[in-house]
Amino acid sequence: MPDTLSLGLDLLLAGLAAGSAAALSGVGLIVTHRATGVLNLAQGAQAMLIAYLLRELVVVRHWPLAPAALCCLLVAAPALGVLLEVAVFRPLLRRGAGPAETLVASVGVFVLLIGTAVLVWGTTPYGDAPALAPATVLARPGGHPLRLDTLVQLAGVLLLTVAIGLIDRHTGLGVRLRAVVDDRRLAGLAGIDADRVSAYGWAFGSFTAGLVGVLLAPYLLLDPYGLPLLVLETMAVAVAARLRSLPVAVVTGLALGVVQSELTRWRPPGQLLPLAQALQANLFVVALLVAALLPWRTALAADRGLPVPHGRSTSAGVRVACLVLLLLPLWFRADDLRHALAVPALALVLLSTVVVTGYGGQVSLGQAGYAGLGALGTALLLSGRVPGVPALPAVPALLLAVAAAVPLGLLTGWPAIRRRGLALALTTLAVGTALSRLVFDQPYAIAGLDLDRAVLPCGDRGLYAVELLLLGVALLLVRNLHRGRLGRALTALRDQQGAASAAGIDVPRLKLLLFMAGSGLAALGGALTTLAAHSFDPHSFDPVRGLLWFAAAVVAGVDSAAGAVAAAAALTTLDTLAGQGVSAVVVGAGAVAIGRLPGGLAGLAGRRRGAPRPVLSPLGRRVRERLPGGGSG
Repeated sequence: MPDTLSLGLDLLLAGLAAGSAAALSGVGLIVTHRATGVLNLAQGAQAMLIAYLLRELVVVRHWPLAPAALCCLLVAAPALGVLLEVAVFRPLLRRGAGPAETLVASVGVFVLLIGTAVLVWGTTPYGDAPALAPATVLARPGGHPLRLDTLVQLAGVLLLTVAIGLIDRHTGLGVRLRAVVDDRRLAGLAGIDADRVSAYGWAFGSFTAGLVGVLLAPYLLLDPYGLPLLVLETMAVAVAARLRSLPVAVVTGLALGVVQSELTRWRPPGQLLPLAQALQANLFVVALLVAALLPWRTALAADRGLPVPHGRSTSAGVRVACLVLLLLPLWFRADDLRHALAVPALALVLLSTVVVTGYGGQVSLGQAGYAGLGALGTALLLSGRVPGVPALPAVPALLLAVAAAVPLGLLTGWPAIRRRGLALALTTLAVGTALSRLVFDQPYAIAGLDLDRAVLPCGDRGLYAVELLLLGVALLLVRNLHRGRLGRALTALRDQQGAASAAGIDVPRLKLLLFMAGSGLAALGGALTTLAAHSFDPHSFDPVRGLLWFAAAVVAGVDSAAGAVAAAAALTTLDTLAGQGVSAVVVGAGAVAIGRLPGGLAGLAGRRRGAPRPVLSPLGRRVRERLPGGGSG
């Protein structure tokens, strides 16, 4: 018994260190949201960038730790926040953009910063990130080591929380913050500089993000993907606090850290052990899923979805260009064709975003999870790992995996019945993250996969032809979704959900249909990815990759099926020819600018086609008349 109690106290102290970092992340998210109205999904990428910058200054350029930390946390991090506010979010908020639009911009920032880090520092993990406070044991009360870094983190969280509470309640800045969030335009009429107040919020939020990054980096292998994903998971703290209460966020973060640490003692026998280990390592993911699925009682539940401008249909020239892009690989050499196999598969995943978000107006960030379900299901059926089902050939395994994934669209479809915009985006992100961490990354799900049957008798060229056939069928089905009575109902749902319900449209059933269709398309794309690669790679379907795909679909034109195909071809080409990171930078930059580019590239093309022809000057008319055939037209 004394040994058990002693171990429990040691784990408690260890859990407080992890929990304080999570609490700090939640505090930064809440302050940024309360000051600006923006849910900053890019916080994890900001944390990663500042952690890389500190390592660069200390390890590579040999700065002393103290001035390097001050430079990173008090200069670089706030400056990054102000830059994002001025260049990205201020124009959106000035024109009254809703939370869903600013969410897309934050996804773009997330992707852009990750791509930048990959280009500058590469993807090799670093294990030498400097620590702000050493893990020095200050005392051993009762024989339990009390470390300096744990005390620094815990004290930092508590001091920041108290300071923010005092500022919010007892200073003029707190009054101005509340006024700007409640009504930005009315606050401006009252003489409040809303832009400056928002800049303060972004500077502080970026400071806390940088602090989280430099605190967590010494305990991890620093790479451009791991730290952003870990900070993304700690969003559970802010979601549990409903993006409002700082004390609830702090208590939740500390409690989750302690519980996750204490759970490491739980060793159930038999087949429950792998599940217990998955829960122990991913308690924050479980908490995010639970918090996101609970009923929202704030204004987020009534948030409008991502607006899609009414543009012209895709021109025949764009369709022909997409068709040529898809057919060209049939004449490629074997090595080049192998890279091209990813294009139709990715196009199907992006097409699922077009159906759910572009046609139905439901912001879904979890489509990569359903792609992973299709990929894993195909791999399990090919390997004979499904109880009661013998190992199947490639085509039956693919079809059965997709059929099984379609009903699972209810995982996000059912909560979506009463949600829209930001609340729905959080729910879908939580579902996708949970699938990635609790299923795709776990040995009990992916061990023993044998994909020898993934090789089709017709080879890669035949597989590519099958992919084209399935993509063509999917495009026809999606086209029919956007036509006739069903297409009008989807347009009404996207533009005015309340009016659609008042007009007699069965909104809940229509939402379920959208998410089931989207999950089927994404699962089909994931299954084809597995067949093309002859392997299942769980990292291909993690939330970071899903956010990149979502941003690519929005930049290309979230309501354009042809845009999804073109985006898939562009992403694959950039990853193959230009190297890692370039596609993320291009897509992220496009998503950041989406506020100035409504409808994406497809919307821009539509507006240019609809623009009136320029009127010629008298000199121009005389020149045209002298040209051969210039007088006609």
